Amino acid sequence: MKRGNRNKALLPDWQMYLFLVPSVIFIIIFSYVPMAGIQLAFKEYDFTAGIWGSDWTGLDNFKRFFDSYQFERILWNTISLAFYSLIIGFPLPILFALILNSFTGHKFKKIVQSVSYMPHFISTVVIVGMLIQLFNPRTGAFGGIFTLLTDTLMPDVFANPDSFQHLYVWSGIWQGLGWSSIIYIAALSSVDEHLHEAAQIDGATRLQRVRHIDFPSILPTATIMLILAAGNLMDVGFEKVFLMQNDLNLVSSEVISTYVYKVGLTIGTGDFSFATAIGLFNSLINFVLLIVVNFAAKKISNTSLW
Repeated sequence: MKRGNRNKALLPDWQMYLFLVPSVIFIIIFSYVPMAGIQLAFKEYDFTAGIWGSDWTGLDNFKRFFDSYQFERILWNTISLAFYSLIIGFPLPILFALILNSFTGHKFKKIVQSVSYMPHFISTVVIVGMLIQLFNPRTGAFGGIFTLLTDTLMPDVFANPDSFQHLYVWSGIWQGLGWSSIIYIAALSSVDEHLHEAAQIDGATRLQRVRHIDFPSILPTATIMLILAAGNLMDVGFEKVFLMQNDLNLVSSEVISTYVYKVGLTIGTGDFSFATAIGLFNSLINFVLLIVVNFAAKKISNTSLW
């Protein structure tokens, strides 16, 4: 299309493009402009000289992180928690949507949907507070039930490093299951009912219809969601992890995001260059995972982001 014809095609909808201007400005200011700060990862930040005037140090900050005695532990905690969350948290909303879609009662489905959405709107601070109260060995609900059944005091799960990941992941499942299933429920609503009617005439059971009609219909959507999830795999939620941390479970709860916060803001005056290098390393892993998963999805299912 020639430039003149392209402009004529855009002019009738100029109001629609005008609505995009605030979003574009927002993205430029808060996503692209801050990218200039990445150079801190390769500098020794000096408050008096500023970002642009600080001395270059090359890859020294990265080497410092890789040589740190905490590197392997922090990296392992981040990867294990991320994959645990993905392996458990990704398929369950799909399964929940398929099960919910199989029910015929519309009122029942709406009630279940509404109840499952509610935890999503509870703030992370409140969720962690609820967990602390529920699992308190002396005053918590689970602590009381445990004492009633065993006549002994329940161990403090927040003080047990082995319990941290399970508590983090499964509380996240409870909070986000219903909300994450919305996109799959929407995809299932677009399935042609004539396909189900034809399958019923041929004698297909409900499980067979789910397997051969419903599941293939949401597979492209699930593939895209998996690619997006892989691109954010290493971004383990800082706020929830930080709130659930204590000195007793730190060996399994210290992840890259919390370590960056502590290095950059809470240790003395803050080592901004070192924190930026760790954050950039984390982002590079996410970028590589996004490219690899997108390439694999395109080869396997011919569905991808690009």
